[in-house]
Amino acid sequence: MAQQQTWQFPSSISVLTEESENNLYFACKRGMDVILACLLLILLSPLLLLIAILIKLDSPGPVIFTQERVGSERQWLGRTSLWVIRNFRMLKFRSMYQDADPAVHEAYIRDFVEGRARPSEESDGKFKLTNDLRVTRVGRILRKFSLDELLQLVNVLKGDMSLVGPRPVPPYEVAGYRSGHHKRLAALPGITGAWQVKGRCRVTFEEMVRMDIEYVRDASLLLDLKILFLTIPAVISRRGAE
Repeated sequence: MAQQQTWQFPSSISVLTEESENNLYFACKRGMDVILACLLLILLSPLLLLIAILIKLDSPGPVIFTQERVGSERQWLGRTSLWVIRNFRMLKFRSMYQDADPAVHEAYIRDFVEGRARPSEESDGKFKLTNDLRVTRVGRILRKFSLDELLQLVNVLKGDMSLVGPRPVPPYEVAGYRSGHHKRLAALPGITGAWQVKGRCRVTFEEMVRMDIEYVRDASLLLDLKILFLTIPAVISRRGAE
């Protein structure tokens, strides 16, 4: 089994937000997250059970894959709110073979963040790994339709994530961030977001950061609803999916 490398980045980074933040928005956003996540988990429970059975039949190992991701938590400093960066355990359906070596993905992410990665012709011009032998047969199907991400609804209920927000990223990606990149973390990470519906795997790292920062700056309930509705055709068309 490959040794897991520990990635370090400044744990004291806080992203300040304006005093004029709309507290009503955050309350409504949390209410929408809880209600929709509960409804989706109930409605999709037969599908979740089927996915779990297929994963067990396809390859040995656990059904659920957990990975450390970087998120944030809204706190108050006097009358000013701030987003304190923290790690959490994100849930996904396992789409890779058990004990798959993460070094390949870590190396690709370093290249992506530093601007060395190039779109792959094999993936129709997308920024992503191709011919990844770590992915199982069932995993390829799950990734194609983003079904492996359904368990993140549990993270939404726990308050680690929201339905809409910047993409949750692993610590080894944040370790490569430069000045200004951390501003994309000034919101709860989301199952879907601006990057997922507008440019998933088709834009550079800098463009992804720009999209997320624009979302943080312009966040509203109307924008969240718009992104949620745009997610449906994005998933159906498999735009940018593995």
